[in-house]
Amino acid sequence: MLKNHKRLLSLLLAVSMLSFAGCQSDDSSSQAESSSVADSSSQADSSVADSSEPDSSEPDSTDDSAQDGEYQLLWSDEFDGDALDETIWNYEPHAPGWTNEELQEYTTSTDNVFIRDGKLVIKAIKTLTDGGSDYYTSGKVTTQNKKDFMYGKVCVSAKVPDGQGLWPAIWMMPTDESYYGQWPKCGEIDIMEVLGNNTSVAYGTLHYGEPHAEQQGTYELESGKFSDDFHEFCVEWEPGEFRYYIDGNHYLTINDWFTAVQGEDEKPYPAPFNQTFFVQLNLAVGGTWPGNPDETTDFDKAEFEIDYVRVYQKPSYDTNVTKPEKDFKEPDETGNYVTNGDFADAEDLADDVDWTFYLANGGAGTATIHDGLIEIVTDNAGTVDYSVQIFQPNLPMIKGQKYKLSFDAYASEDRNIVVCVSAPTAGWIRYLQDTELGITTEKKTYEFEFEMKDKTDNNGRVEFNLGNRGSTATVYITNVRVEVVE
Repeated sequence: MLKNHKRLLSLLLAVSMLSFAGCQSDDSSSQAESSSVADSSSQADSSVADSSEPDSSEPDSTDDSAQDGEYQLLWSDEFDGDALDETIWNYEPHAPGWTNEELQEYTTSTDNVFIRDGKLVIKAIKTLTDGGSDYYTSGKVTTQNKKDFMYGKVCVSAKVPDGQGLWPAIWMMPTDESYYGQWPKCGEIDIMEVLGNNTSVAYGTLHYGEPHAEQQGTYELESGKFSDDFHEFCVEWEPGEFRYYIDGNHYLTINDWFTAVQGEDEKPYPAPFNQTFFVQLNLAVGGTWPGNPDETTDFDKAEFEIDYVRVYQKPSYDTNVTKPEKDFKEPDETGNYVTNGDFADAEDLADDVDWTFYLANGGAGTATIHDGLIEIVTDNAGTVDYSVQIFQPNLPMIKGQKYKLSFDAYASEDRNIVVCVSAPTAGWIRYLQDTELGITTEKKTYEFEFEMKDKTDNNGRVEFNLGNRGSTATVYITNVRVEVVE
């Protein structure tokens, strides 16, 4: 009875929306190639367009997203039917290994994609080949050329599966991927990704370039997991800004991006995110990020459930936006760009200010600042070098400049560590390549010089990686410096 009451309210709301949705364009390709990809300086206060017909299916009364500012519902799918609505969604089949070294075949089978109890279910299935090898199938659906749009708010209520090697995603790609060039030049909007081996953490990411760059935020639940219940994942996409939310909590803002052909000038901002995009939902199995399934992965429960997809828009957007100026950190009076490099301040290593201690992929341990050094105790070395790590970001890396990284280090017994200067918002390339060095029980000074040959970046990151090195010996580090050299 409650559900029917909600539905009635939804239909009443739909009537009030038709005058807005009815003015949308039916020609997504011309939208992408004209106003959507034109120089943003000529588009001030432009109206937005959607390639689809108006959608009268509205959310129930429990949803208040349409009340945020001027947002009005553009289209939605509540998955109340008996089968996938193919006026909204496409199946997108692919062979195994199509991308990211993933193992699954994406199929059009209703065993992999189906509606159950008002939810879209994307299910990963494990079978055996005739030769006895493991074989995986799953599903991917998209709204390409059916529900394409430029700018708006996308909200998806979903429950993810738990299990090693499972990789659910809610994301968006451009209608015309070739306009600015193939990935990553075309841009990619990742609204949600969760790794099945740690379903208490969700990721929101923006990809662009070339060279490939990305900005990513993480949101960790204080209690429970994203696999325990449904959570709402949203992104607000405006001409000069993206804002990411989970359950209404704002955790990431991005307003600085670019795209270019390698060696050429950048396209006018806000390219590539000034063209129509479409929504994608999929459940991958294995791949370079989550790793492959193992004996603990329960494929009887390998289901990605989606309760609704709702897309809102404002009647118009001011597209006269300019790219924000980058802030570049200044060195201290000694020329050092590293803050608290001598560890005189016993700062909070759990926040994202200056030094951070990080554990991943089975790594376990502690880090403590005392007596003018940082002491890193490893209880479990984990499976990758960054399983136990300390780092400091926001170091300015200027193209053509030469730098020197130096520090003092020793250990409770001889062991190896890996140091580098990485690019967390520029595709994780290395400005100083991963360098393995042996440290001993005797305190020594280590120095590495490198020339910055890549695109200028205000977010270089010095890293010390202690994971998966065949040792859990305690490491002590101090006097960390990154400075310009002539």
